[in-house]
Amino acid sequence: MKKKAIEDLQRISVETFKSMQKISLVVVLDNVRSLHNVGSVFRTSDAYLIEKIFLCGITATPPSAEIHKTALGAEDSVDWEYVENTCDVVANLKKNDYTIFAIEQVENSISLEEVELNKERKYAVVLGNEVKGVQQAVVDICDGCIELPQFGTKHSLNVSVTAGIVIWDFFKQLY
Repeated sequence: MKKKAIEDLQRISVETFKSMQKISLVVVLDNVRSLHNVGSVFRTSDAYLIEKIFLCGITATPPSAEIHKTALGAEDSVDWEYVENTCDVVANLKKNDYTIFAIEQVENSISLEEVELNKERKYAVVLGNEVKGVQQAVVDICDGCIELPQFGTKHSLNVSVTAGIVIWDFFKQLY
């Protein structure tokens, strides 16, 4: 097998990306402190045609050299907005008929492999702080919580890894 060259990948322009149909998924970052994690979420969101990212609380915003280091320009292609209060974002998304899931370990969570999405609906996922997770006040107003099954000695994943897994799973069902 021969590795593909950059020219073989047929990358599209930012303008073309912005005009493309996106999947009905919004990503909300609730107090994510690592700029590398933020950049990674931008890059994954670009790869899988996410509608928009909301950056909330202490989550950093572009322009930022540290975000760019992992986003590689996806901060320019993916629509984003900063809103200080995550609960305000969730409430507004609910008003606009989004079904909102916190990605969090809680009582009565839904395991990711059991989530069945409807292409006719709009969804949002909230990912939280690297140490504290999604704020309880945000969890309380979400429509549900999704948990990733884990089988090792650790019971947490890096937030950008979690985002990648969740976004990919939603993409497979919504694209």
